[in-house]
Amino acid sequence: MDKIRVGVIGVGNMGTTHCRNIYEGKIPDMTLAAAADISEARREYVKDHFPGAAVFADGDEMMKSGLIDLVIIAIPHYFHAEYAIRAFDLGLHVITEKPAGVYTRQVKEMNAAAAAHPGQIFGIMYNQRTNPMYQKLREMVRSGELGSLKRVTWIITDWYRSQAYHDSSTWRSSWKGEGGGALINQNPHQIDLWQWIFGMPDRIYAKASFGKYHHIEVEDDVMAFMEYDSGLTGEYITSTGEAPGTNRLEIACDMGKIVIEEQHMYFYKNAVSEREFEKTNTKPFGAPECEKIELDVDQSGGEQHVGILKNVASAILHGTPLLAPGEEGIRGLTISNSIHLSAFTGRTVDLHNFPDDEYYEILQEKIRNSTIVKKESQVIATV
Repeated sequence: MDKIRVGVIGVGNMGTTHCRNIYEGKIPDMTLAAAADISEARREYVKDHFPGAAVFADGDEMMKSGLIDLVIIAIPHYFHAEYAIRAFDLGLHVITEKPAGVYTRQVKEMNAAAAAHPGQIFGIMYNQRTNPMYQKLREMVRSGELGSLKRVTWIITDWYRSQAYHDSSTWRSSWKGEGGGALINQNPHQIDLWQWIFGMPDRIYAKASFGKYHHIEVEDDVMAFMEYDSGLTGEYITSTGEAPGTNRLEIACDMGKIVIEEQHMYFYKNAVSEREFEKTNTKPFGAPECEKIELDVDQSGGEQHVGILKNVASAILHGTPLLAPGEEGIRGLTISNSIHLSAFTGRTVDLHNFPDDEYYEILQEKIRNSTIVKKESQVIATV
């Protein structure tokens, strides 16, 4: 093929961004062939802003039209897996927006469908994997340059969202419409980066507050404690109710510590490994000598969404390995589902034996007992 013909399902905030990036030629190997949305207003938007793209009211009709090679799924979370499964059956390549789904059981079904169609590319929009700082940190961890990791703390509370945000769509911030709050909406990128860089935790214990700062039924304040069999421990703190918030990632390791904050990356580098120092030190208050180094890393944030799209295009056309394979979406979702489950039950969750069915049943109970119902008249229109 000369260019990959792309169809976008869901022309909301992210779907519009993908349409614009492709239509404006930012991904040279892609062309915007079609878009689908159930909203007549959004379909008219496509006609006005992306002339030449076919417009559909039904995503399935678009996928069956023969007009596209690749579908980008940018609709509410519950529908990611089912549309991906149908797309695979129709012979299409697939990119799903994050999160991969709402509960692990449905995402495992999606991954099984992807495995049954090995000739089709399956990616997920984990655009933060293109950020040079996180790529550098992953390289340092994997190379052994930092020695053994001791503790990871990520305070990510600069997600401030007002009530107006939660009221901007009928599907937002409810168990039925979104399947969760901060963990399933704002945090999938950071949770993915956590496992991408440090690996999957073995156990999680968490506390969460539901509707602490907003008139919503889902979580808007979370603290999770993660344990690894290696001895590494982790703290993950997130909220949508703090202003101004913080985004600080700190890694304590044998060779000192790494801090990423406000677009800077610092290595507090020990002259000698702390474990080696401990073996020979005789001074009661001795400590390794340490030098603060600001690492020379591109602060642009990388190509983000455009970078993921370019990578998927190269995978389809040239067999390039995917930066964010869709199958890996199950990992971050298992972490967020485990945090939810621990907060629901008060117990520590074993991620190696995550109870998919138990979590699904609890989620269904949350949906049945939902007390917040949004009417269209209450919804604030957004582009």
